[in-house]
Order: sequence, then structure tokens, then C-alpha cells
Amino acid sequence: MQTKKTYTLQEATKKLEHFCAYQERCHQEVRQKLVGMNMIPEAIDVIIVHLLEHNFLNEERFAKTFVSGKFKIKHWGRHRLTYELKKKDISKVNINQALTEIEDGEYIEVFNDLAEKKANSIRENNKFKKRKKFIDYFLYRGWESHLVYEKANELIK
Repeated sequence: MQTKKTYTLQEATKKLEHFCAYQERCHQEVRQKLVGMNMIPEAIDVIIVHLLEHNFLNEERFAKTFVSGKFKIKHWGRHRLTYELKKKDISKVNINQALTEIEDGEYIEVFNDLAEKKANSIRENNKFKKRKKFIDYFLYRGWESHLVYEKANELIK
């Protein structure tokens, strides 16, 4: 039987500093990592406080980075971004703050470009099936339904 590696408070703290420095993390990810390292709850709290005090862990910064990345790379809409951040236990204040980083003009521009490409890429002769595929694609990615339905009616005739 293999025993799990145990960590001293200092070792675990250093490991988590690196974990947070490598990429923005939310509290939930850090807590899960520490639980996976078999740290006791008291040690987990001490390490999380240390990470917060030394700015390795900052939920507002995490939310902004997450929103920016997922919007620019995966082209997620605001609903999906909000949903994913809520799953990570990010506060409403931080979610709303992060979403304000996306400018409305850029948001609509990205949506319109994406919609044009998607409408042209769907290989479906039946316009109702094509419209359904288009709508499903954008709703899954969290774009607002009024935008999606208007664009579907405009592009798929």
C-alpha cells in the first residue's frame, strides 16, 4: 500500500504560492488542491489567509481574467460566463465587476462576426433544422436569447 505524501505547513504554502503564481486561481480551486494534499482544515485556512495577504489569491482579479479569457478565446456570452463563475463560488459583486470589463460594442461585434461564420458553416438544407442548430450553438455558449433569435431570423431565411 502506498502512503500519500504529507506536507509541512511551509511546504504546502510554497507549493500553493507556485500554484497561484502560475495561473489565476479561485478560492475553490485552492481549497480543493489543499484537500487533495491531505491538509487539515486549520492548515487550509492558514494557507488561504497567507495567499490572500500576499496577493497570490484575489477573487476579483481571477474573475476578470476568467471573463476576459473565456470571452476572447472561447467566445462565451455573458450568461455562460456568469454561470461558470457562480459554479466556482465567485461573489455576485466580483462577477458583475468582471462582466463590466467587456465593452458592449466589442461584445456585439464578436457576436455578429461569430454569427456570420456559424451561419455560413452549418451544412443543413432544411432552414428550420439549420436555425435550430444555430440557436442551440449560441444559447449553449451563453449568449442572450434575444440576440440569438434576432440574428437567426436575420441570417437564416
